[in-house]
Amino acid sequence: MTPEEFRESGHALIDWIADYRKTIAERPVRAQVKPGETRAKFSVDPPSDVVAFEQLIHELDHAVVPGVTQVQSPMHYGWFPSNASLSSVLGDIASSGIGALGISWESCPALTEVEEVTVDWMRQLVGLSEQWHGTIHDTASTACLTALMAAREHAGDFCLNDKGMQGLPEPLMVYYSEEAHSSVEKAALLAGFGRANLRIVEVDPATRSMQTDALVDAINSDLSAGNKPAAIVASIGSTGVTAFDPLKEIVAIAKQHEIWVHTDAAMAGTAMLLPECRHLWDGVEESDSISWNPHKWMGTILDTSLFFVREPEHLIRVMSTNPSYLQSTVDGAVTQYRDWGIPLGRRFRALKLWFQLSLDGVEAIRARLRRDLQNAAWLAGQVEQTEAWKLVSPVTLQTVCVRHEPEGLAGEALDAHTLRWVNAINQSGAAFMSPSKLNGSWMVRVSVGVESTEHHHVEKLWALMQKTAGDN
Repeated sequence: MTPEEFRESGHALIDWIADYRKTIAERPVRAQVKPGETRAKFSVDPPSDVVAFEQLIHELDHAVVPGVTQVQSPMHYGWFPSNASLSSVLGDIASSGIGALGISWESCPALTEVEEVTVDWMRQLVGLSEQWHGTIHDTASTACLTALMAAREHAGDFCLNDKGMQGLPEPLMVYYSEEAHSSVEKAALLAGFGRANLRIVEVDPATRSMQTDALVDAINSDLSAGNKPAAIVASIGSTGVTAFDPLKEIVAIAKQHEIWVHTDAAMAGTAMLLPECRHLWDGVEESDSISWNPHKWMGTILDTSLFFVREPEHLIRVMSTNPSYLQSTVDGAVTQYRDWGIPLGRRFRALKLWFQLSLDGVEAIRARLRRDLQNAAWLAGQVEQTEAWKLVSPVTLQTVCVRHEPEGLAGEALDAHTLRWVNAINQSGAAFMSPSKLNGSWMVRVSVGVESTEHHHVEKLWALMQKTAGDN
């Protein structure tokens, strides 16, 4: 494809994306396809001839889009906000168009230095001090794995340079609550800690926050058994109910035993753009690493996950390799982001942040977040004052956890009722919500925060919930 052919096709694709975004609200929220249906629309053999761009657009419409769950829909309330603001889409296009090779500063100085600038902008915008230095990962899962590898070497005195964890005299332990994201357990296992060395700390039954007395007991028990506490992962806005672990107390406990604390604020980190929400991660300055995802509630298109550390020198010592073919005369004078994480190569992700912050503006983003908080509070109020409806967890941000409890239903019958009405809504395509278990029973999570969701959409959802639950 020549630049002129790209220009013509690119204009057509931008028009298609704009039209697609304009019609999202009219589309079923949940993909209306059966397993294998999308795959069956494609030939089993690769294309043998050049395909006209118009044909690709046709196939996008008829083969791909029906198999897309519309997380940009104003009626999407599932999982977490996964916004992809069009301003950041432009940055993503620019990144792909430039086609930079991000394996070293020398391979693209602008990639490295724009990332340094934009990540520091984000540090300032969420109120973190100058002691923090960051980079952009693909997801919080990768950031958590990186953090636990850094914690492993902090506790193991850089055992990677000798026999690794197999050569240590005492097992290294990791602590987190049952509210922690599943990626925390996965990261701990991949980092080599072993399932027997993971400690799930009890949570407060009401708030779902980690109980610090239970954490102290677990640490003391391990010390008595000859184990070495290595890392604590604190959930700041857990996936299930947006619970906040008591970070200030956790870091104080960790400091007594030189335990690494990773602050996992994947979704809720966006709330820290609002000064009035920053009390929710009080103590964050004393943790050792932080991750949060602008590609969720804030709206920077995937994959844009921020990872901050207080001591980049420690991280670099853990992660760095320096083969001869990557060495250059500027080594030691510049940031080499290949030494800040797992992959060697990286995309020019910072352009997505730069474009969104510049084209949308920080104050407009903050106004949208406050709108979402108000809409969630309104929905919570409706639930509380309506007979047979119940809030099953405190509303700390924009996630409202509810259950419809008709008189006479309990246990398995109530679980069946909950799944029946939420699945009826999801399968209809009118809206989408995530059922989840809390204290062993099913409930429904309403995650408010899609960029296009206005108050009247939340009102529409509430009416749909009441009607469907009543009918079922």
